[in-house]
Formats: sequence, C-alpha cells, structure tokens
Amino acid sequence: MKTAVLALHYQNEVLHPDGRIRLGVAEGASGRGAVIEAASRLLAAARMRALPLLHVRIAFPPGYAGVVQNAPIFRNVVANRAMEEGSWGTAFHDGLGPLPGEPVITHNRVNAFFRSDLEDVLAALHVDRLIMAGVATNSVVEHSARHAADMGFHVAVAADACSAGQPHLHQAALDNIALLGDVSTVAALLEGEA
Repeated sequence: MKTAVLALHYQNEVLHPDGRIRLGVAEGASGRGAVIEAASRLLAAARMRALPLLHVRIAFPPGYAGVVQNAPIFRNVVANRAMEEGSWGTAFHDGLGPLPGEPVITHNRVNAFFRSDLEDVLAALHVDRLIMAGVATNSVVEHSARHAADMGFHVAVAADACSAGQPHLHQAALDNIALLGDVSTVAALLEGEA
C-alpha cells in the first residue's frame, strides 16, 4: 500500500492564539502546544520516511467574492474577515508549513477534496492510503476522511495531531472516523511505515 500524509489546515487563523477562527483550538486551550508538537512530529516522520506530504489550506478570494453563505461556517468566515487569501491568517503556522517541492492544495469548502486538485494529485502519486491530521477534527478532518473513504482510500487519522474548538466535538469526530478507518497516534501510524 502506498501512503501519503495530508496535513490539514495547520494555518494561523485556526491554530494561532491570535487567529479569528476558533474551530481548531479554543481560545486559551491548554492542549494547543501538544497539538502543534504532534503535528510537527507528523511532518518530520513523513519526511524522514519519504512519504508524500501534502499541505492542505483553506483560503477565500480577496473581498470574499463568490463565497457561498449557505451555512453558518461560511457566513462566520465572511463576518470575521477570516481566511482571506494573502492574509496572515491563511499562512501556515510557524514550523508546520511546506518545504520546497511539497504540494500545497488550496480549497474553499469544508471538505478538502471539493473543488480542489487534491484528488488529481493523489492519483498522480498512485496513493491508496491516507494518514490525515489537522484542525479542526470535526470540520475538515472528518469531512475529508469521509470523502476519502467513499473514494476507496484506506483512511487513518493521527488523533494527537488533531484538535477541535471543544474536546467533546474532537472526540465525537474521532468516534465517527473510526467507522471509516484507523484512529491512532502519530507514532503508532508511522511506525507501520518504517
């Protein structure tokens, strides 16, 4: 099985304490450092094992032109002036960004596959297993894991490198994802790739 690692939304807006979106890590959350450390280990392990590492980011057009506002999540992005392309919020959090040559996928919906080139990039890599992690667990991680499983990928989620704005939402998402694939830790998932 050929594995790729998807690093989902490790961006300032959802991970940094000054970010405007609280879906990823709650304001003042004590676990922020642990999630960042686990995400850093995930990226390092993928690189050490020469696994394809794809960085998925969300960004909306300047001025929010054409942004659908059918759901509260999108209305809140516009109201908070968050995730606007080119802003500090859309930049990758310090130490969690791509190295030269690592693909960056940009999308503007909850599901990382929707209207992005993620599927095409994975097909070109001939990947059939995905190790996923990111913020927020109950948003991009769960939606993308569901889509990936429907597409036929073997899905695994590194729970310690994920977070949600509230612990019960994080756990509920992991419980849902467990119906689709493996839920484990960075260390356990990448030990099998050594």
